[in-house]
Amino acid sequence: MVLEAEAVLGLIAFCDGGQAEILSSEALLYESEQSNLAIRREHTLAILAKAKKLISVTEKDKKRAAELTASGIKPLDALHLALAESGNADYFCTCDDKLLRNARKIKGLSVKVMNPVDLVQEIEK
Repeated sequence: MVLEAEAVLGLIAFCDGGQAEILSSEALLYESEQSNLAIRREHTLAILAKAKKLISVTEKDKKRAAELTASGIKPLDALHLALAESGNADYFCTCDDKLLRNARKIKGLSVKVMNPVDLVQEIEK
């Protein structure tokens, strides 16, 4: 858990340094606003405010999300993945092990799903 937290901070710094971009979406904003912890909500919204691009949900994204739920992915997570694809993201970073496992089974997913530690190792290559 500590290693993941450090990796997330490193990824944020990497993006702050202009070496990568954070994408935001209507689904990310929605989910962050649902947090019961004010500090978590404020921190998440501050990170998302750094995004250069906000991806809006379209009917195409909703349809893609529905397809992804057939792979065992929860509806909101499926929408996050669909929006990452729609925004042409190279990577989708998550600490959700179940989402990682299920996403890796999807053939033709156009975004690489990784946990923060693996993503740091990937970009350091």
